[in-house]
Amino acid sequence: MNIKNTTNIFVDCHVFDSGFQGTRTYIQGLYTALMLYQDLHFFLGSNNPKSLQTIFGNHPNVTYVQYQFQNKYLRLLIDIPNIIKKNKIDFAHFQYTVSPIKRCKYIVTTHDVLFIDFPKYFSFFSRFINTILYQQSAKWADIRLTVSDYSKQKLEQHFGISDYVLTPNAVDGAFFETYIKEQVKARVAIEYSLNDYIIYVSRWEPRKNHQMVLKAFVDLELYKKHQLLFLGNESIFNPEYQEIFDGLTLEVKNKITTIKNTDFQTMLLLLRGANASVYPSFAEGFGIPPLESVAAKIPTICSNKTAMSDFSFFNEFYFDPNNQTEFNQKLLYILENNTTAAFEQMTNSIQEIFNWEKSAKVVYQLLKETTK
Repeated sequence: MNIKNTTNIFVDCHVFDSGFQGTRTYIQGLYTALMLYQDLHFFLGSNNPKSLQTIFGNHPNVTYVQYQFQNKYLRLLIDIPNIIKKNKIDFAHFQYTVSPIKRCKYIVTTHDVLFIDFPKYFSFFSRFINTILYQQSAKWADIRLTVSDYSKQKLEQHFGISDYVLTPNAVDGAFFETYIKEQVKARVAIEYSLNDYIIYVSRWEPRKNHQMVLKAFVDLELYKKHQLLFLGNESIFNPEYQEIFDGLTLEVKNKITTIKNTDFQTMLLLLRGANASVYPSFAEGFGIPPLESVAAKIPTICSNKTAMSDFSFFNEFYFDPNNQTEFNQKLLYILENNTTAAFEQMTNSIQEIFNWEKSAKVVYQLLKETTK
C-alpha cells in the first residue's frame, strides 16, 4: 500500500447499538485518543450513527457510517466490505471476528478466549463457532491486539500466535473527576430511591458470579442497613442467582434493584452514589469495572482470578471468587472502615498504568509500520 498523507481507518462499532460491555469501553477510549492524530481519518460504522455521534462528537477526521443490516453475518459479508470499497479504507478494525471478504488490511482485537478455559459458562455451539472464527480472524489480521498479559498468554497457548500486541483498557477521565458525595447521594435517593447501597456493575452471565453478592447480602443481613444495586444488561441467564433470589422474603427483595440499558452518565452517577463496589467475576479478559469504581473513589473489592490478577495494587482488597467467607469479610471491612487513603493510592496507580493515550500511541505506531 502506498504511503499517503491520510490513512483511512474503518471501525466496526456495532457494539454501541446495545448495552455497556468491555468492547464498547475499549473502542470508545482507544479511538477518542486516536482521533487526536490528524493524519488519520476514521469511518465509524453502526446501525445508529446519530447515537454514535453523541458519544464521539463531531471531528473533521471522523465520518459516521450507517449499516444496512442488523444481522451480524450480513454486516460482515455485505455491509462492511461495501463500506471499505466505497471509502477506500486502508485498515479495518474488528473486535474478535473480521469480515471474510478482505479488501484492506485488518486489525483485530481478541479480548479473551475464556470459552476455551471455562467451557461450563458457554454453550457448546458458541465455543465451537467462536474457536473457529476467532482463530481464523487472527490469521487474516495484519495487526493483532489484545488487552491483558493473561489474554496474550492464553491466545499463544490456544491459537499458537505469539505476535499479539498489548493495548490495555484504561479508565475514562470522567471517573477521576471530583464530585460532592452528599449531593450525588441525595440525587440518587430522589431519582432512584436508593440509599446506602452496594453496587455491582456488570452484564449478567453465570461467570460474573452475581450470586456471591446476593448470598453475602442475605447471610450478613446487610439488607437491614443497605440496599443492593445490580447495574448491567442480561447476556446469559444465571439460574443459580435466580433460584436464590426466588427464595427470598419480600423484605429482602425490596432492597434489591436491577437496572439495565443505562447510558454512561447514569452509570457514572449511580457508581458515585454507592457506599461500596464489588467485582466477584470468575473469569475476565481484562475487567475494567473495578478500576472505574476505584477511580470514582468508591471502596472496592475485586476478584483475584484470570486477567484481574494483573491488578496487584488491590492487595488486601483482593478475594477469591470461590471463597464466600473471604468475600463476606472483605465486603464488611470496606463497609465499616475508612479506607480513603488506601484507595487514593490505588487511584494514582491506575492513572499511571492504564491510560488510553499509551494504547493509542501503540496502535498509531503499528499503523505507520504496517502502512510502509
